[in-house]
Amino acid sequence: MTKYDFYRTDLLDESEEMVRHRTAAEKNRLKEEDGVTFGESRLGRVVVTSVTVDAEGEKRIGKKKGSYITLTVPTLTPDDLEGMNDLSRVLIDKLGEMLANLPAIRKGKILFIGLGNRDITPDAVGPMTMDRLRNIVPDYYSEEGSEVFVYAPGVTIQTGLETADFVKAIAAEIKPDVLIVIDALAARSSSRLCRTIQLTNTGIHPGSGVGNSRKEVSEDTLGLPVIAIGIPTVVDGPVLIADAIDTMFGYIASKINEKDSPSSRLSVTPWLHNESKDADRSNLLPIFGDWASWPHEDRIQLFEEVLTNHELRTFISPKEIDAWVSIYADTLSDSLATWMSDLKK
Repeated sequence: MTKYDFYRTDLLDESEEMVRHRTAAEKNRLKEEDGVTFGESRLGRVVVTSVTVDAEGEKRIGKKKGSYITLTVPTLTPDDLEGMNDLSRVLIDKLGEMLANLPAIRKGKILFIGLGNRDITPDAVGPMTMDRLRNIVPDYYSEEGSEVFVYAPGVTIQTGLETADFVKAIAAEIKPDVLIVIDALAARSSSRLCRTIQLTNTGIHPGSGVGNSRKEVSEDTLGLPVIAIGIPTVVDGPVLIADAIDTMFGYIASKINEKDSPSSRLSVTPWLHNESKDADRSNLLPIFGDWASWPHEDRIQLFEEVLTNHELRTFISPKEIDAWVSIYADTLSDSLATWMSDLKK
């Protein structure tokens, strides 16, 4: 049985099985694979990737069985209010669909947990979302008790307690009908940073994407439905290096291909190459050798091997990470508040 290397990523659709489905033929082949159901669509500017993994698929690709929904706006920027609003609307719809088979939550208890370290900005999405979401608790509180609970347990280095044990103790006391967890994730592609939301009913392994995996928070460990919502805020350093080299190869290949074009000869300003990924890279072989023809994943693997236990082995976040985290905390809290309002009315 083939085993796939997922590198350091928390996003299912960045797995080896998924990143290779670039052409239409490969996408169709993926849809026909046993154990994994794959679908891709577009809702406005949001690219929606839906993956369902069954027991056979879990054995084959090493990801827990369940549903994974990834929402991406590829051109999203921190000041793109329209794009954030689109993401929010689709998130509300997909969260409703994922919980449609749990009618008891309409009158039941819902526990929101924000995982992460609020003192480290890329890891603060969960706690900051809880800070904002606390505002809705009074709306669902009565003499009989609360229907909504909001908590950010911190991380093991702050409390001395395993996060999963903390969450388990809270859940045992509250006995919620569903647990919704918010956390920061690691991506394997710099283009995904802060432009993607992953929604899954398989739970979460805190810290797994950065090689610091803690105990699992899931239905298997808690005995209740767990929905995990994650935002990729960091990327592995070797991945960023490979992305930069790939961009450089694309730039040089495009420049070589277009050097004789009329627009290039007439240009009186710095030349802007065509962003097409179809540029012929065979022209790079005399310059860079066979390395230029390597698949992107092979270059990532090379840097992973070279930089293991090296001071350059690090995780990178966007320079606007402060703005991104604040924006996502607002977006997620507003989305969850709207979903709650629709659910409980």
